[in-house]
Formats: sequence, C-alpha cells, structure tokens
Amino acid sequence: MNILVTGGAGYIGSHVTVELIESGYTPVVVDNFSNSEKFILNRIEKITGKSVKLYEGDCRDRKLMDSIFSNEAIQGAIHFAASKAVGESVSNPVLYYDNNINSLICVLEAMSNYDVQNLVFSSSCTVYGQPDFLPVTETSPIKKAESPYGNTKQICEEIIQDTSKSSALKSLALRYFNPIGAHPSSLIGELPIGIPNNLVPFITQAAAGLRDKITVFGDDYNTPDGSCIRDYIHVVDLAKAHVRALDFLDRKGASFFDFVNAGTGLGHSVLEVIETFQLANQIKVKYEIGSRRSGDVEKVYADASKARKILNWTTKKSLQESLVDAWNWQKTL
Repeated sequence: MNILVTGGAGYIGSHVTVELIESGYTPVVVDNFSNSEKFILNRIEKITGKSVKLYEGDCRDRKLMDSIFSNEAIQGAIHFAASKAVGESVSNPVLYYDNNINSLICVLEAMSNYDVQNLVFSSSCTVYGQPDFLPVTETSPIKKAESPYGNTKQICEEIIQDTSKSSALKSLALRYFNPIGAHPSSLIGELPIGIPNNLVPFITQAAAGLRDKITVFGDDYNTPDGSCIRDYIHVVDLAKAHVRALDFLDRKGASFFDFVNAGTGLGHSVLEVIETFQLANQIKVKYEIGSRRSGDVEKVYADASKARKILNWTTKKSLQESLVDAWNWQKTL
C-alpha cells in the first residue's frame, strides 16, 4: 500500500514513516520543511534500508496534491502537516487557521478525487480543553479550546466527521497527548527550529548548554508540586499506533469516523519530568519558575483503554526511557 504522509519529515511524521516501512507499507512523503530538515529523510533511509519517495511542497497546493495522487497510486493517508505550537497560535491565530484547516481540506479533496478512503488524522488532547474529570476518556465533553491551535484540531475533526457522513471516507483521529523521546538509533528525533515550544527539547538543549536555563511556566496550579501535568508518550509508541490505525481502517466499511486517545494513562508534572531527566541521565539542568503561559491547560492525561480495545495497541516505553532517548538524540546534534 502506498501511504501519503504529509509532514513526513517532521518529528512524529519521520518516526511514523519508519514504522510504516518496517510494517510493509510504502510511504510517500510530502513536506515543505517549514519545521523540519531534509537530512531526516536520509536518516530514515539509513534506519530502514529503504529509499523514501519525497515531494517537497505545501499541502495547500492543489496542483501538487493532484500530481502526487495521480503519480503514486495513493491508497491511504496520514495527515500531520500543521503548525503546532500553542503559544505561537495565541500570537498568530490567522497562520494556524489557514495552515491547519486548509491543508486538511486540500488532502480531503484529493482523496475524494482519487477515491482514497483511509485517513489517519493527527489530532490532539487539546480538543478536550481543561477536563472536568481525569483521566480523559473519548466520551469527555469537547470544551471551548484554550488556544487557536486546539481550536483548529476541533474544527478539523468536525470537517472529517462531516465529510465521512457524505462520502465513503473512513477516518480515525488519534488524539495525541505529549510525544517525547527519539528513535533508539538516535538518528531521528525532535528537531525544533529556533526556540523550542515543547518541554523536553528545552530540557535537552539546556543540558547541552544551548540554553542557560528552563522556564517552568507557573508553580501555582492545583497540582501536587504546582506545575502543569501532562501525559508524556514515547514517539515510537505513538508511531506504532498510526500503523495499527491504518490496519484498523482497512477492515472497516465505508463512511466511518472515530477518535482515539493516544497516551500512556499516566500524568507527570513539569517539575517531575525535569527531575526524572536529571536522574536518568546523571546531569543537572538549571530552571526557574516563571509566570503562567496563556493557553496552557492545568492537567490532562489519558484513559487509553479504547486504543487497547479497538487497535490492540498500548504504550511500552517509560518516561525514563523516553528521556534517555531524547538526551542521546540531543548529544548527536
């Protein structure tokens, strides 16, 4: 099966591309490299021993999407291509609404034009906003998003659901919690351009001396140590969920949409992650307490039982393993 992977050179996309190849799929990557690097494709080829077909460009380019679908006999799609920083979305919402929503629409149009039915969508636990109860299940209410980024994920899920009702589209939205870590080969990993927006690359860059210190955004939340709590999932575990999702969709009938939490079921605070990193890697990291960051949710972690049931998927790697892999990746840069 030829599988379109939009944003396939990005952090999660590159790991999914590896897992697709190792599971017998043929990924076709499209990426505009706005938040990724071209050498990652060479690293994927080194890990897998297989060449990767790449189209460089933007998913909003309808001519490009048409040429990919017509040339490559695409049989399914995994859609990652999107802007993904909560803070940036608050300061530049128009960028997020344009890029995240219009890229999805162009992918759906091309899938419809070429009768491609299977779509795995890269969603986010941000669709839940600040949940009333934890852990978050798929039946938890969708609240008003805390950020434009979160709102784009809500809107995109609605677009996919509406499309599946009016066509043969089969789609599963994976609601990610917080992906961290790197491939155990240390050949691919998280590679933020400029100042990191996520916690773990900030920690690894501080440990490497690229940053003076980490700022912890708030220590006055209603949590055991006052810092925000998240569900941190190893990126390789998350990547494997996408392959299971494709397999699952291939067995479903037409006109299907559902959503699944992709998390560990465990919540860890920001300060706990910093402490675990220091212990696991035997290195000290400076940090300071800053003010709360606009758009941040206080605490959220998954109930992942639905993914176990319908995808036969569960996470395997611990927080400690994730942080060791992240540091080993950082040391190669």
